[in-house]
Amino acid sequence: MAQAMRPNTAGGLFATDGKPHPLQDTLLAVTLVLGITAFVTAMFDNLHLLSSWTGLVGILTGAYGQWISETTRERFGLILGLGAAAVGFFLGMAHGGLFGGVIS
Repeated sequence: MAQAMRPNTAGGLFATDGKPHPLQDTLLAVTLVLGITAFVTAMFDNLHLLSSWTGLVGILTGAYGQWISETTRERFGLILGLGAAAVGFFLGMAHGGLFGGVIS
């Protein structure tokens, strides 16, 4: 049980390797904010523009974050944000889409 006696030397909340990852942490935060925004606004039919655009941008930032992520904690948060962004995007598309009601 030597592993139980080792101190936690992780540098940050998401960096389990002890090194800073500022770009990955920023992409994680942006993806989570966009995903939550898309998910919450998708519950309202009249906010389909906001939910579909934030969902689309959240999917793109989350995909790029997954591509360059280095730790499991970063990937876990990105998957949560990606899932929320995807649900918000698809519900926003179902309620009117990216340009619904703007272009006639």
